[in-house]
Amino acid sequence: MKAFFAIALISCSLTVKAQIPSKPDAPGLKLFPIKDVHLLPSPFKSAESVDLKYMLAMDPDRLLAPFLREAGLPAKAKSYTNWENTGLDGHVGGHYLTALALMYASNGSPEALKRLNYMLDELKRCQDANGDGYVGGVPGSKELWAEVFKGNVGAIGKKWVPFYNIHKTFAGLRDAYVLTGSQTAKNMFIKFGDWFVKLSTTLTPEQLQTILRTEHGGPNEELADLYALTGDKKYLTAAYSFSHKAILEPLEKDEDKLDNLHANTQIPKVIGFKRIADVSGDNQYDEAARFFWNTVVNKRTVAIGGNSRRELFNPANDFSSMITETQGPETCNTYNMLKLTEALFLTDATSGYMDFYERALYNHILSSQHPTKGGFVYFTPMRPGHYRIYSQPETSMWCCVGSGMENHAKYAEMIYAHDANNLFVNLFIPSTVNWKAKGVVLTQNNTFPETEKTSFTVTETKSGQFTIQVRYPSWIKDNGLKVTINGKAFAVTKQANGYVAIKRAWKKGDKVTVDLPMQTKTERMPDNSNYEAVIHGPIVMAAEIGNKDIPVLFADDSRMGHAPAGKILPLQNMPMFVSTATTNDASFIKPVGNQPLTYSMKGLVYPEKFQSLKLVPFYKVHENRYVIYFEKETPQSFEVIKQKLAAEEEAAAKLAAATVDVIYSGEQQPESDHFIESENSATGVTRGRQFRNAKGWFSYKLVDKNKEGATIRLTYLGNERNKQFNILVNDQFIGKVALDGTNGNDFFTVDYPIPAEVLSKAMNGGLTVKFAAAEGSTTANIYEVRLLKK
Repeated sequence: MKAFFAIALISCSLTVKAQIPSKPDAPGLKLFPIKDVHLLPSPFKSAESVDLKYMLAMDPDRLLAPFLREAGLPAKAKSYTNWENTGLDGHVGGHYLTALALMYASNGSPEALKRLNYMLDELKRCQDANGDGYVGGVPGSKELWAEVFKGNVGAIGKKWVPFYNIHKTFAGLRDAYVLTGSQTAKNMFIKFGDWFVKLSTTLTPEQLQTILRTEHGGPNEELADLYALTGDKKYLTAAYSFSHKAILEPLEKDEDKLDNLHANTQIPKVIGFKRIADVSGDNQYDEAARFFWNTVVNKRTVAIGGNSRRELFNPANDFSSMITETQGPETCNTYNMLKLTEALFLTDATSGYMDFYERALYNHILSSQHPTKGGFVYFTPMRPGHYRIYSQPETSMWCCVGSGMENHAKYAEMIYAHDANNLFVNLFIPSTVNWKAKGVVLTQNNTFPETEKTSFTVTETKSGQFTIQVRYPSWIKDNGLKVTINGKAFAVTKQANGYVAIKRAWKKGDKVTVDLPMQTKTERMPDNSNYEAVIHGPIVMAAEIGNKDIPVLFADDSRMGHAPAGKILPLQNMPMFVSTATTNDASFIKPVGNQPLTYSMKGLVYPEKFQSLKLVPFYKVHENRYVIYFEKETPQSFEVIKQKLAAEEEAAAKLAAATVDVIYSGEQQPESDHFIESENSATGVTRGRQFRNAKGWFSYKLVDKNKEGATIRLTYLGNERNKQFNILVNDQFIGKVALDGTNGNDFFTVDYPIPAEVLSKAMNGGLTVKFAAAEGSTTANIYEVRLLKK
């Protein structure tokens, strides 16, 4: 095992002041303190500035309200709504500590530091009032934790993931200390750690493992950090106790048991496994973390570097739901995968880790914030033709808002690393790094990826000889990377770790230029199904197809406001790739004139109406529907599809002419427009189509101004069985439904005529259709309600 110097706190990348001995084989690789790396103008610097504005638009007193309430102290403002007053109260406040600390360290913002200190002072009042080290906003905290300490671990399930919630505060206190040196944060962090230790020694191992079945973040990471900080083994023992064995043990055996598990529940656990390995030398925990990373990155990650649909890991051999679902990769997953990648890189500095890091950073993280208005994305659909929703500071309190504020405050984190004599250049982001121990300042300038090169200038040096290690990315052809030093060619040798070592006695003003020629390629889904994405170098390309039928772009404070629930466009109507190429269709993709990173797909993309579509970097696509993955067909199979499309379009035109009104059940805006009412009702998605059902009832008001309506047409899925319900129009019974599962496995429709006497009594054409479950049953999943003419 390669252990790294044990005092580096992984998730925030700065060295704490306390030290414990490093392992004999420790390579000593570290990241630079984030305060010693400064971003220069680039999309990343712009994103940092937009993030700061968002953070300052938030009210610390509203974030603090849940903590004060639970400590029995008067709040200074009302709690935020959304997730912050419906059970996950306080979780954003924990993220806010980390985000403020990162922003101060990276950006130097005095307001960020002022707010951080204010948050810490107020949270200290809460911790002091609680009296036991605990600080959190979980509703009913005192009663909950009293029950848990008594051994009633079932109480955890009656709250909304309380350990996940308080883990954010635990991590925030650590980060506030490590990033700013706050002694207040340090003392609070240790006291909170003691609370976790007390819990771990009060409960039995079996009780703790029962608790860990529920999403709990990764407190094992912070407890291992406390061991590194203090040298007290009680924290390491607690870190082991808070490690979920049901996930750990298969990973230790290199067994992939991840299919359909909630993705972001697992990733923080594994970050904790890795941190325990780093501070203790535990080879099994280290292997578990490596195997998990390899499995997720190589088998479960799509082109943008993200993973999961509907928050669950895809089955490794079936990514069809990644295409059909609208709830694509969750940003929190990638936030945590980058943390894990960082930890693994620091013990094994190979370029493969940074290839993934770069892909995810540009294409998921950078793309997940609106570039001018601010706001963070939760789900990034891979479904062709869908779109994304952005948060707002006063309405949106999702997990991906908390991690989002962190994401765009730490772009400087992984650009560089160093050991005693090597400076690693990992990412090609314009920036300056101050290697204080060597008296070296290195400045990187470029307009990458719009131009395919970067340069480094030694602007200060006192050390003379050292080695600059430049990453040789996987997306460059063999022998494609070129290096010149002060205008003279340098003989490039790609080392086994995927870096190019440039060792010399450096002088002030020395300039290194690195050519980074990018290839364009197509890349299939991880299951090798016939959907392709276009990648140029590390940049994922996408086609914008307009913003029609997007009801909401910036979220309200509804429970599911983060989900892009607008109209779902039929997959068969999306642009497709048509060619006989069996591997790479990139030969059809050509640059467009003087427009950097803009490509034509003419001759490859069909139907004909899409021939003028252009590909642009996905991180530049906002407020639009888009296509990242294109269905791949041959000319022969496409002919069949064209005939099918023509028939479908003709049928759609006839249906539109016969339709008076239509409701896409389960979709927020159509239901709102039709004044939905319900009791004991729920929504969901099957094969990319949303539905609504009820154990009670639900109703809509159909619009029929001209009194043309005569029939209700409902859409069901054929295999539904044991569903019995009644249909009423204006409170008059019109039909009884009993589905028995005998209608195949496809969607089908049934027409229900509305009696003439019901129509004749309708005032102003108003028709309220109601679906009421029979006693002991539920309604079917109803996907569409359509009012047809006579």
